[in-house]
Amino acid sequence: MGLLPQINTFVIYVLEQVDMHIFGGSATTGLISAIYCITRSVVVTVFLFGLSYVALKEGHNPSQHIMFSIYCGFLVTSCFFLSRSASDPTILWNIFKDHVWTEKTKIGSTDEAGQHVDPLPRKLQKTVRARLRTDAIHCVFITVLVFAVHVSTMFSALQPYLEMILHFGAMAWGLVLHYILPQLRKQLPWLCCSHPVLKSHEHQQFEVREPAKVMWFEKMQVWMWFIEKNLIYPLLFLSALSVGTPEIISHFGVIGGCVVLVVCSMKCLRSAFSDPSQHYLVLVFTTLFFKYDYRGPQEPFLINYFCCLFMFSKVYEFLLKVRFIITYVAPWQITWGSAFHAFAQPFSVPHSAMLFLQAMISALLSTPLSPVLGSAIFFTSYVRPVKFWERDYNTKRVDHSNTRLSSQLERNPGSDDNNLNSIFYEHLTRSLQQSLYGDLALGRWGNVSQGDCFVLASDNLNCLVHIVELANGLVTFQLRGLEFRGTYCQQREVEAISEGVEEDEGCCCCEPGHIPHLLSANAAFGQRWLAWQVAATKYVLEGYSISDNSALSMLQVFDLRKALVTYYVKALVYYAVTSHRLEEWLGQPTIKEALCPTLERNYADVDPMFNMNIDEDYDFRAAGISRSSFCNVYLDWLQFCVARSGKNVDHDRNSTLVSLCFALSLLARRALGTASHNSFSSVDLLLYGLHALFKGDFRITCVRDEWVFQDMELLHKVVAPSVRMALKLHQDHFMSADEYEDHATLFDAISNYEKNLVISHEADPAWRSAVLSSVPSLLALRHVFDDSSDDYKIIMLNKRHLSFRVIKVNRECVRGLWAGQQQELVYLRNRNPERGSIQNAKQALRNIINSSCDQPIGYPIYVSPITTSFLETSDQLCGLIGGPLSLSRFGGAIVGFWNRLKVRCGEGCSSGGTAVQDDGMFDYTMSGSLSGSITRARRSHSSGSHSVSHSATETASSGGGDHVSRSTGRASASSSIGRGSTVSSLGQNSASFTRTSLSNIAINLVYKPAPMSAGTGALLSMTPLRQQQHFSLADVSVPTVVASPFVVDGGARTSVSTLYPGGTTWETALTSTDKVNI
Repeated sequence: MGLLPQINTFVIYVLEQVDMHIFGGSATTGLISAIYCITRSVVVTVFLFGLSYVALKEGHNPSQHIMFSIYCGFLVTSCFFLSRSASDPTILWNIFKDHVWTEKTKIGSTDEAGQHVDPLPRKLQKTVRARLRTDAIHCVFITVLVFAVHVSTMFSALQPYLEMILHFGAMAWGLVLHYILPQLRKQLPWLCCSHPVLKSHEHQQFEVREPAKVMWFEKMQVWMWFIEKNLIYPLLFLSALSVGTPEIISHFGVIGGCVVLVVCSMKCLRSAFSDPSQHYLVLVFTTLFFKYDYRGPQEPFLINYFCCLFMFSKVYEFLLKVRFIITYVAPWQITWGSAFHAFAQPFSVPHSAMLFLQAMISALLSTPLSPVLGSAIFFTSYVRPVKFWERDYNTKRVDHSNTRLSSQLERNPGSDDNNLNSIFYEHLTRSLQQSLYGDLALGRWGNVSQGDCFVLASDNLNCLVHIVELANGLVTFQLRGLEFRGTYCQQREVEAISEGVEEDEGCCCCEPGHIPHLLSANAAFGQRWLAWQVAATKYVLEGYSISDNSALSMLQVFDLRKALVTYYVKALVYYAVTSHRLEEWLGQPTIKEALCPTLERNYADVDPMFNMNIDEDYDFRAAGISRSSFCNVYLDWLQFCVARSGKNVDHDRNSTLVSLCFALSLLARRALGTASHNSFSSVDLLLYGLHALFKGDFRITCVRDEWVFQDMELLHKVVAPSVRMALKLHQDHFMSADEYEDHATLFDAISNYEKNLVISHEADPAWRSAVLSSVPSLLALRHVFDDSSDDYKIIMLNKRHLSFRVIKVNRECVRGLWAGQQQELVYLRNRNPERGSIQNAKQALRNIINSSCDQPIGYPIYVSPITTSFLETSDQLCGLIGGPLSLSRFGGAIVGFWNRLKVRCGEGCSSGGTAVQDDGMFDYTMSGSLSGSITRARRSHSSGSHSVSHSATETASSGGGDHVSRSTGRASASSSIGRGSTVSSLGQNSASFTRTSLSNIAINLVYKPAPMSAGTGALLSMTPLRQQQHFSLADVSVPTVVASPFVVDGGARTSVSTLYPGGTTWETALTSTDKVNI
């Protein structure tokens, strides 16, 4: 009868309930996960018990004991770390194995499957590593911060006002964050308004073409959520911990008090970190009940809150069950799926009191309350964990990599629509894995708790998403995809969740209309009697738009078949000419020997398979395909391909390359004819052969074609892709029949499709790899063969942003219907495909929910493995609150801060004003290269001028590779030439100077040149003349400087050397050790 669970299900349930309600943990995903979670909770509890016992054993006031402050620091850190850890240890175990046991691969061994490695496991490991590094930094920071705050006696000196402020602040904050804002963003706020008050950017768009835009209220919601989780509730519970600890120790003793203290504080803090969405209600309930209603022995707030958390979860679950029952059995909307339903309806009325008692027991034990055979009679099922179903679905899709070759060629397993369409739900799962947690944090799905169920509905994709685990920074879910072509009942329910009620104007039996922006009376009443609500109408996800066209209509007439064969041969010529192995094939002796007969001028292949209605190069005189006719049609295209590919091969009419392409074209057309049973007259047989070649079934039956076995790459890299490319080109033929008459257009089209389009059979592992890698476009030829149809379809996929309606379903409704189906099929053996329990019921979405059950109970076309989405994978959320942290980022920030501190201290250590240095003075690129390493030195203050000593090494390289290195001595930061002196900098040239004791000017010139031709250089600096050394600038062109008592001007050097006063030229000044008087 299915009254008791399996032993593994029962063990998972018990461990999960203990971890959630005692230690504040989250849901688990299996037996190993449950054991792992309860073990880590017990270990942390024992560790915290030791700290608390050391702090409290002496009997001092805990708020004044430093060990208790240390305990508080480790308590908050431990709860934060546990809330950030996923319940599934698989990823951590894989990371551990990668570091401990490194698998050694043999040199020279190849793995064909390695070409299509699933990137998700590595991506998850990388994300978890980043989370662990971030958590390590956070834990150190939180421990120190909490210890510092608690040791400051803030929680004792500010009481009782601090506790009151924290309580009322958390209540008001939670009311705004978890009730008012979500209601304002719902599609039907408070089930009264006809549209959202706070609308998303995509709400009015007919078709979404870009990712969802982050709105201002989403930013506000994220920051409110972040502050509530990481600041408000930790302070609230630390305050309660400091105030209530002496009373707890006095009631339970030191050992017992430590146990109660650790368990209660751990449960409260950990659950607040994981999911604080309902804590404000628990806080309100705790405050009102124990302050005004309860008259028994008073316990500290921490114990009261711990008890209320458990009570609230059970009361809320009871409320959901009662809502499900009332909605399901409401007499004005019940749909009887069978005669038994009509019989059971009146008999359920006398048992209403017993039904509510069952609901109470079911809520207390967290068991589903299921309708018997889908009727109005309910029965309590056996206990189940949050995950509900035992199967993990870590399975492989049926494709060519895991089926026998004979099965692929004969029976073609997995060719049904459901198996082929399942890949789109798998891609949708990957999209959700990337962005789901960020979207939940941004409030795009409304309020979400673990165990909730949602229906995502779009044009083709309809799926149920089950939230299994919700923790701090991660969400674990399972997606169940429904059939594309659903049953009549499924379509009626999809219509019910897709249609709007905004235009309804009914009120009872008349239609008086409705108040603007509000629902009519009938619509508002009807929305309150549903087990589901519309959470959002424009939820944006990355996916594929799917278009399928019948291939039968594309090949009905002979002209279209001739166009297909023509594109087939042209694509073959393209792939042969552009192949990197072309020269090798042309030089291979066995291939040249096989091609010798085709070199004859009058050679012709008179195979009866060739047809004048199909082959454009058919030779009437030879009654076949001759070399001459082939060249007349395809030689120009072949020569154009050779010219565009840039290969230096002989490509005239009598060349070996023409013979190779000619022989390959005969082989390819003969393979198509063989697969089509030697008949092109029947479109069905032609499509059969085309599909066989499309999936790689080439059967060489002619002796004249066996030369191709000398190198199978000719089949794999030339003939096979030509068939697939011909299908795409033939599809484009309908858009513009004459477009590909131009060789350049055709060549560019094939090259573009080769780069941006994946054309493959859907059973090929490359197809799945391309879809999961989010390739922009894909094309396939699908053979749909079932009892009702035998058709060929061309499937075209284009990546775009899809818009979904998000429907939140009462989770107790889902669990109850799932349990009822399992009992009916497995234990009561009712296998009637049209049984009443799966007929449509719009108020409960009965058919959609029952269709999503595990097979063979339900019939989903795809059920994802348990998948986890992390905060770090959401780009939009990381852009708001920051991404993962690492020690390298902190080290870079510290080093940058220290460098800036040294600069500022160096500038401000002298008394009086200083000139501000330009940090980016040498941050430029010039012709050749310029690299500088500049070390700042302290400024010296003397005689009213502030000089800076630099130690720098500059290197300039010209076009000829000459290098000039300078050692710059003292450089002056300001000038003191006298009154009215000025410093001029033209363009990017800058100069500074100061008067020396010998009435000479020491010039420091920095020239930042504009782009110069190769071979030009720049003078970087000049030292005081009495300190100059001999050096040469033989091949370097330098700027000239014209100086006056008031102006120093730098400009590009001309062909005429500028003379200084006294007849000294610039070159003389550079090479002379004497002073230059200016």
